[in-house]
Amino acid sequence: MTIEYATAYRQASRIPAEPGVPYFVEKGEGDRAHLFGDLVTVYAGGEQTENMFNFFTVEGPKGDLIPAHVHADTYEVFYVTAGAVRLFVEDTEGRQQERLLTPGDFGFVPRNCPHAYRMERHHSRVVGVAAGPGGTFERFFETLGAPADALGLPREPVVPSPEKFATVPHRYDVRFLPDHRWTTG
Repeated sequence: MTIEYATAYRQASRIPAEPGVPYFVEKGEGDRAHLFGDLVTVYAGGEQTENMFNFFTVEGPKGDLIPAHVHADTYEVFYVTAGAVRLFVEDTEGRQQERLLTPGDFGFVPRNCPHAYRMERHHSRVVGVAAGPGGTFERFFETLGAPADALGLPREPVVPSPEKFATVPHRYDVRFLPDHRWTTG
């Protein structure tokens, strides 16, 4: 049984809007959104953690590189639970590296480090945690993408318009780097 809550972001949410309330969410029943070819499920966000951290999963098919981006105040964790994900990271000195992560592998991206990723196998899944002094960015997924009521990947990729991309840095700690080039691999 899933209890539904209304939030500032959704008419119905599966996670409570206020902090400090214990709750349980069944597999896949968090707040879902489609972005690009992926399904993003938020299990805990800023509302529940007083903007201390968020916890989400990203599932998707083998696909294209997610655009390079940077978080000025947010540290991000990538923990692969299914498939394979290639993580691209550039440190603050400009040194780039990439790594193929498979189930059980972990990647850490400090704030101010450009990064991107690509699902390398169908049915890949990443558990993400992000935290930082500026708050959390999980509502970025449904704002840039499209809220999803049903389980499963989008039938067609959800690709935001350039105008929608432009609104993101003002509301969330996500700045896209459209001219960024990866020289690794």
